[in-house]
Amino acid sequence: MSSEGSRKRRAPNGRPTITEIAAKIGVSAPSISKVLNGRSDVAPATRAKIEKALQEHNYQRHVSQTGTPSAPLVDLVFHELDSAWSIEIIRGVENAARRNGLGVVLSDLGGRRSPHSDWMEEVLARRPLGVILVLSTLTPEQRRQLDTRGIRYVVLDTNGEPPSDVPAVGSNNWYGGLSATRHLLSLGHRRIAIISGPEDVLCSRARVDGYRAAHAEAGVPLLEDAIRWSDFSVAGGFEHGAALLARAERPTAIFAGSDMQALGVLRAARDKNIEVPCDLSVVGYDDLPLAAWVAPSLTTINQPLGEMAEVAVRMVLDIARGTDPHPRSIELATELVARESSGPAPQETLGRRSVSAAPR
Repeated sequence: MSSEGSRKRRAPNGRPTITEIAAKIGVSAPSISKVLNGRSDVAPATRAKIEKALQEHNYQRHVSQTGTPSAPLVDLVFHELDSAWSIEIIRGVENAARRNGLGVVLSDLGGRRSPHSDWMEEVLARRPLGVILVLSTLTPEQRRQLDTRGIRYVVLDTNGEPPSDVPAVGSNNWYGGLSATRHLLSLGHRRIAIISGPEDVLCSRARVDGYRAAHAEAGVPLLEDAIRWSDFSVAGGFEHGAALLARAERPTAIFAGSDMQALGVLRAARDKNIEVPCDLSVVGYDDLPLAAWVAPSLTTINQPLGEMAEVAVRMVLDIARGTDPHPRSIELATELVARESSGPAPQETLGRRSVSAAPR
């Protein structure tokens, strides 16, 4: 075949076509097409051979090749669906998707930080416009698979430091931790504990760093054994709250890494007949709708979950339309919302709250 004919068969980006790749590795073009479309009826060895060839040739579908489905989809992937926090993210994504004529497919990874192979096969088969990963990440191989199919992805509230070329949306967790702790210090508290999320999650560490920074700024030493790592659940807040409040020199304030954890702390305090905020101040994180309705209403850090979700959808759309987002990492502001659960530090004698027994 002439060089001119070869150029005609070459993809617009100058890279090999499916037909050329198939000829080079000795498989049929329909087999490559099946792999690209997430079909399961390809032998594992053949699939691995094709994936390797697609990677080596840096093959990537064009929008014109993938086509535009009649109802474009966004895959919303949670590492775990377990709280009202998740609902706020879902609501924000669905609001943005509805305005842009998109459907939403919801996936729960059951606590995994990276999608499993079954999920990857399903997403390749339905070929969404994009994927939004919440507190989860893709492996390099999974990224290559999505890139090859022209499926865009954005990380929301990343569990770790994302690669520089992966678009990400989050909030200023360090400043949130700083603001919560500054608030408690301004109320006179000097024995402040923190119950954060998992230690291997970036936002958990950032909030603890903000907590430390506020103490350093005020020249106040950290309470001994004051930093607890947990999950973001009510049960986690209750377990660590009960342990902290059982100490001989218990904290006068607890900063919880989520509103759900804060609810657990409130329950632990009630079980020990510790009054909030007279004996103990509690600050949460997220400002979920329920924070304003519990008794006492919860002082918390507002994390704009709905706005974060909507920004993530806009980023997926922009990338799908060929616009490179700048900046690739967006960090939204957090702010303190003061309510009833925080108050002045109690007056103390010999390390305990003084209780006057004198008759009136």
